[in-house]
Amino acid sequence: MYLNNPELLADMDSQPKTPRHIAVILDGNRRYAKKKGLEPWKGHEAGAEKVRDLLKWCQEFGVKELTLYTFSTENFNRSKIEVEFLMNLLKREFNRLKDSKEIHENKVRINVIGNYGLFSKDVQQIFKEIMEKTKDYDNYILNFALGYGSREEITQAVKKIADKAVKGEIGIEDIDENLISRNLYLKNEPDLLIRHGGEKRISNFLLWQLSYAEFIFLDKLLPEMTKEDFRQCIEEFGRRQRRFGE
Repeated sequence: MYLNNPELLADMDSQPKTPRHIAVILDGNRRYAKKKGLEPWKGHEAGAEKVRDLLKWCQEFGVKELTLYTFSTENFNRSKIEVEFLMNLLKREFNRLKDSKEIHENKVRINVIGNYGLFSKDVQQIFKEIMEKTKDYDNYILNFALGYGSREEITQAVKKIADKAVKGEIGIEDIDENLISRNLYLKNEPDLLIRHGGEKRISNFLLWQLSYAEFIFLDKLLPEMTKEDFRQCIEEFGRRQRRFGE
């Protein structure tokens, strides 16, 4: 029993009760729209509003970094009308964030991770502008995974490292986990992954970075998530004993 093991109790007490970095697979927008009798893609508007809530909740609970699986490489295969709607929604939300009083007062650095070259030039320009505008902020970090696929991310990292090796900039002995991590889109590893919508898979998201993360799968669809649900995720994380493979 834990109560009879002082060393284990001390180890548990030393572990942070609040995750520093949370990753979220945003799932269930279209199912939410169907429940409400709306056009399938209209649920994304409700999901976008919930993203704003997630950032506020992270700040309230002391979570310093939030990474959102926003648009995967596979999402480009959806219907043309839905993809167009999503692109317009992205532009609207990023333009709002760019001039958001909350973002600038709270010093939130915004990053776009993934192959955003897949997006149109005007969307790419918005991404670049918001990253440039917030690059010196260091209170919080908000990462949007856009045009993202983890296998592609790892493949690109391997290519970068191989190129350096061919040029003689590094030797084979220099290739280790740290070098691979430094060449990924996302350098920081999440402590906790949350996925909405009842699905229990990670769907090609942060395959490398989630190696030792805690996972919580919620039955609620993204637009249905409440602050209390988020609080319970934080509390559940605090109750877990993280071993990191030991």
